[in-house]
Amino acid sequence: MKVILKDVRIAFIEALWTPKQYQGAGPFRRSATFLVVPGSENDKLIEAAIEKVAAEKFGKKAASVLAGVRGNSNKCCYMDGDTKADYDGFQGMKYLASHRKDADGPVLVLDTNKAPLAEGVGRPYAGCYVNASVDIYAQDGTNTGVRSGLIGVQFFRDGDSFGGASRSDGSEFDDLGAGAQVEDFA
Repeated sequence: MKVILKDVRIAFIEALWTPKQYQGAGPFRRSATFLVVPGSENDKLIEAAIEKVAAEKFGKKAASVLAGVRGNSNKCCYMDGDTKADYDGFQGMKYLASHRKDADGPVLVLDTNKAPLAEGVGRPYAGCYVNASVDIYAQDGTNTGVRSGLIGVQFFRDGDSFGGASRSDGSEFDDLGAGAQVEDFA
């Protein structure tokens, strides 16, 4: 079930453009994690999607399956952020871990004007705010659980960068003007 998250913080984006293996094993995948305010509209959308896909996949067993997978990050994509309270921004939040198999192609990453963004341009970055398109789905069999497929990310606005790196908006620099020479400022 496709869910559009609006104005959420993004974290763990090391594999957003370049696929990586989970803990060095298994298939390559792209991934990002989204921080969600408990009780917010985004939280309600995710919870409703989880309930719906579980009911569709597991029928009368949905409640017991969900009770068995919630709280286990290997079985449920939506978790209590306090379980990762050692990381910037997670305390008091919920988080949605989303992945995309490398075989499914790249994640669409857009700027505020919907122009495509490439790796290395500095947006999005861990700690900024984004809009995100994800696919919540239930899986049964040997890997029973509720997962989130990563579809797309749109940079929305700046936020405090996770990991302590400061960001510049350019306001601390003078406009040097066209044709300025180094000796003009020495």
